[in-house]
Amino acid sequence: MSKFLKLAASTVLAVSFLAACGGNDDAPEENVVDDAATETIGDGDVELVFWEFGNTGYDKLIEEYVAENPHVSINLQNSDMNDLHDNLFTSISAGSGAPDITMIEEAQIERYRNAEHAFTNLFDHGAEAVRDNYLDWVFQNGENADGDFLFGLPTDIGPTVMFYRTDVFEEAGFESSPEAVSELVATWDDFEKVAEEIKDKTGKLMTDAGELIYNARRDQATQQYFNTDDELIMTEHNQIKDGFEYVANLLDKGLVGDIPLWTPEWFSGMGEGTYATMLAPAWMQGVIKDNSPEPGVWSLTTMPEGAGNWGGSYLAVPAESEQAEEAYKFIEWLTAPEQQLKAFLDYGLFPSAPAVYDMPEFLEYEDAYFGGIATAQIFSEAAQQVVPVYKGRLYYPVDDEMKEALDNVAAGADVSQEWDSALQRIERIIGR
Repeated sequence: MSKFLKLAASTVLAVSFLAACGGNDDAPEENVVDDAATETIGDGDVELVFWEFGNTGYDKLIEEYVAENPHVSINLQNSDMNDLHDNLFTSISAGSGAPDITMIEEAQIERYRNAEHAFTNLFDHGAEAVRDNYLDWVFQNGENADGDFLFGLPTDIGPTVMFYRTDVFEEAGFESSPEAVSELVATWDDFEKVAEEIKDKTGKLMTDAGELIYNARRDQATQQYFNTDDELIMTEHNQIKDGFEYVANLLDKGLVGDIPLWTPEWFSGMGEGTYATMLAPAWMQGVIKDNSPEPGVWSLTTMPEGAGNWGGSYLAVPAESEQAEEAYKFIEWLTAPEQQLKAFLDYGLFPSAPAVYDMPEFLEYEDAYFGGIATAQIFSEAAQQVVPVYKGRLYYPVDDEMKEALDNVAAGADVSQEWDSALQRIERIIGR
């Protein structure tokens, strides 16, 4: 499974982090990533154990680093994203078995905020000096609520855009250039109107899954489910409810589908052109290419009313590492703009370092599959529009309840009743 699918397949840790951090005398002392693919690069005296998930291409960059720093060797261990987070959870709860460096997916970092003692504060190793290397909202997401503790340095991000089928837009009588489509669907009201015209003229859906539209509206919200005290605030503002009701309305009108993501039907729709758009992050490019091989049919442009972020990672140093200084030096190097450019060009990891957006190799990057347009510039514009928002350690289970409510609406349930039922289920989750 690629990194891209793993980012979308996140699951919730079953036990609260505070309880687990109480310790476990029976926990294993050895490294817990037993099923990881392991590769030791270099033969230096200082060995750093590095846990990663997905297809990052970091092995190539590590070769470059150890060539410049021959006293260092890096034991790279690659595993499934969920396995990595579960194993990290287990090891830091036990106080043993954690690596020197670990990747943490951007939403999963919320689960570790109550365990600062289990991580190295990267500010103690000079991270404040590289703050300006990264987009403000990305760096802030790696800090604690008080801003005096830094869990990790950011790697890639997932700015969201609107992928669209040029042939479907043209069949409906619209111009299909990115500029024309961006102007056509500048607002969410525009999006609904265009959906109605596409359905009327082509019989096709605006998008395959209402979930993706809900994700977009949720990720554009300046407040989501929780405040920084982890108190539920969904009923104190209208942004989440407005997004929920917007999607419910499109479902009721039959303008969008309710096809579960990552299913064969969902994948086949990309190639068959059964829907016009997909609101998704930068890493979805690879998924589209794998499942709709004909070039020049799909294109992309900005989303209505801004952008959000879905995915991305941080590199953290667990507190038990005896090589924290060397570990920090490596992750500072790996996440620097120069290395982020290489990761983008070689593996499509979209940079969190805005200096990359002005580099000639980035500006000149064009993707023939998407009609030869400068895709990198569109994604960088989206990345710079993202507004940071606190998610909370129960983000995933709450989000799952909202998706269940939308599924029920698609099956014919009453919208108001489903909203109220979702709130009741969420209150029970919080009260556990």
